[in-house]
Amino acid sequence: MSIAHQIIDSAINNRIKITTAESCTGGLVSADITDVPGSSRVFERGYVTYSNAAKSDLLGVLQTTLDTYGAVSEQVAAEMANGALLDAAADIAISITGIAGPGGSEHKPEGRVCFALAISGTPTQTVTIEFGAAGRTVVRQQARDHALSWLQMELAKITR
Repeated sequence: MSIAHQIIDSAINNRIKITTAESCTGGLVSADITDVPGSSRVFERGYVTYSNAAKSDLLGVLQTTLDTYGAVSEQVAAEMANGALLDAAADIAISITGIAGPGGSEHKPEGRVCFALAISGTPTQTVTIEFGAAGRTVVRQQARDHALSWLQMELAKITR
């Protein structure tokens, strides 16, 4: 059984609504989840907020956060996850923002991806992973896989 199937089964069994907020992955996490039959019972919606304006307009990411930390930061990832959770009236949200490549800089290298996971009533968790300059496709796939694994792990902890 795939991770996405496990996520959907766990969410259905526990009546948990899921939402995603993606930037560099462009909807890959949402696509994997919605590939699973029955996902419409628990997948509320997915946000693809590639631009800073979209992050602000759709998810409420503050301009001051973007200016202070940049779009590729745990702070922005947290605001993305919290905004998606609130807007979608979901129980759990996962967000991703990063630099898939090519490109990057000395301070924000190619392959850096920031994630956040928000669950209603608990502090938002964040993590940054350096996937390295493995190429755009590989970084996006690795980011998708990490997000799905993290979501699966957190859903396994939740019982209702």
